[in-house]
Amino acid sequence: MSRCLVTGGAGFVGSHLSDELLKRGHRVTVLDNLITGKLENIAQNKRHPRFRFVKADVSKPLPKSLGQHDRVFHLASPASPVGYMRHSMETILTNSLGTYRLLEYCARHKARFLFASTSEVYGDPAVHPQKESYWGNVNSFGPRSCYDESKRLGEALVYEALRKWRVDARLIRIFNTYGPRLNENDGRVVSNFIVQGLKGEKLTVYGDGGQTRSFCFVSDLVDGIIRAMEKPGTRGQVFNLGNPQETPIGRFALVVLKYLGLPLSHRVHRPIPQDDPVRRRPDITRAGKVLGWKPRVSLEEGLGRTIEWYRGRICP
Repeated sequence: MSRCLVTGGAGFVGSHLSDELLKRGHRVTVLDNLITGKLENIAQNKRHPRFRFVKADVSKPLPKSLGQHDRVFHLASPASPVGYMRHSMETILTNSLGTYRLLEYCARHKARFLFASTSEVYGDPAVHPQKESYWGNVNSFGPRSCYDESKRLGEALVYEALRKWRVDARLIRIFNTYGPRLNENDGRVVSNFIVQGLKGEKLTVYGDGGQTRSFCFVSDLVDGIIRAMEKPGTRGQVFNLGNPQETPIGRFALVVLKYLGLPLSHRVHRPIPQDDPVRRRPDITRAGKVLGWKPRVSLEEGLGRTIEWYRGRICP
């Protein structure tokens, strides 16, 4: 049994990770400042004997009451355009100063560290699909740079801590992930389409809908995160975690409309936002070879489970 610290553990991915760690018998401390996380995401664990919640900001000195942990999963940071643009300075500090503080903590306590980076470090990629060795094509001044560039800085901090402090660290780059608890107002395509459809509104498709994304169900991502942390020999490695099945946004809109029983013409087109990537698909060869990981939940199954969760919230 490990003592696990999950920063950002009241968020979408962090809460699912906390659930799974508890299910596997570990002790879990969730640290979250709740600027985008929600207590309702962890309410099911409130009385669990191996669970603890600490409200704190990782960019500030860590609470002395935090205690010692064997594993640190650093997932803190707004992750949707709506969240990180609204909290741009907090996003930059969380992924830079917050990462530094947690790496110091791990060096002091000899804890393993996992940094949740993002496919956004690839920017609007000139290489397709994206391998971990690709350096990316990021607009460092654009409206998304508070997230993209702070994650890139977080990665640099991880590798300096590996070299100088000998921290047992690894990082993952998360591609588009969806599932229950994805904030209905976070501006990402899955939540946008489902919420619009359930409300009877037309689905907003940016551009001609030809831009692509790769959708990974949250339980598959969580499995990959835990494998990356626990697999021997992953120190210093970076793993793409996402679904290599590439889906055009226009086609995805049709899948959602069909599932909801709405006319396939129930769409409206808007201009593509600045710096929105045109193509996005992970090369997960390394994760497959080293971690034995691949996504298992089909888009149809995952979408059905996600829509039913939203239906309970939007149409009670």
